[in-house]
Amino acid sequence: MTTFETPGRPSRHVKANRKLKQRKRLGKFGLNTAAVVVFVFAVFPVYWMVSTAFKSSEQIFTTDFIPFPTDPTLDHVKRVFTEGVAGHSIWRYMLNSAIVAVGTVLIGAVFSLLAATAVARFRFRGRTSFLVLLLIVQMVPGEALLIPLFMMVRRAGLYDHLFGLIVVNIAMTLPFAIWMLRTFVAAVPKELEEAAWIDGASRFATFWKVLFPLVAPGLVATSIFSFITAWNEFVFALTLIGDQASYTMPVALRYFVSQRSVDWGGIMAASTLMTIPVIIFFLLVQRRMVSGLVAGAVKG
Repeated sequence: MTTFETPGRPSRHVKANRKLKQRKRLGKFGLNTAAVVVFVFAVFPVYWMVSTAFKSSEQIFTTDFIPFPTDPTLDHVKRVFTEGVAGHSIWRYMLNSAIVAVGTVLIGAVFSLLAATAVARFRFRGRTSFLVLLLIVQMVPGEALLIPLFMMVRRAGLYDHLFGLIVVNIAMTLPFAIWMLRTFVAAVPKELEEAAWIDGASRFATFWKVLFPLVAPGLVATSIFSFITAWNEFVFALTLIGDQASYTMPVALRYFVSQRSVDWGGIMAASTLMTIPVIIFFLLVQRRMVSGLVAGAVKG
């Protein structure tokens, strides 16, 4: 039966399309608003840290809200460089943090890649249990493992050594790195490795020339996670390092806080300097990290 529509009135389909467009617009507006709110919450602390580092002491301790320094000064930055922290140069703490972070990344990358390759390519007894154990370890808070790890490090003779801190950081970042790299290794077709074997390549040559270049983006992504975790780690560094000369930057920052006062200018200046290596490292590997995350999401 043919239906006729009244002239001048929109049809039901037109009304439905209009409502659908309005819902899409409201949905996009809501997502954009949420994105802006998240962006402000994420960026504002960093902005406040940097702006406070260049404010004068009068502007820092005033009761008025000052969003940006009206009279920028480098006094806090100069004081951090000249006076140092806890009797040592800030470069000493930066070097210690760099040694721990780079050591965690390099050693952890080797172990995580080998373990991820074994889990993704081989079938062995206990494989599923091993993967479940990785998830369980990630659920355990680091504070709960502080005392057992302290006793193990002390018995191993690594207390007050940066290498002991590197080992602990590797243990804390390895489960996530293995789980993430497993996805990248599993996404590589086995036919590529089999073709290399047919051409006479050894297992090591196949791993190095075929598998490694394809999982390199994923390795970069996990390296960023390990680097940032080791660079910002505080609790284990404070517990396992007793010599002030071996402190990392997060531990050294606590010396700006005394029983009677807090040197906010010094804290913000040192924290700003502390973020520079992380930003440089991120900018250097940004492209590979994005491609690695996209590649790892294709197949799991």
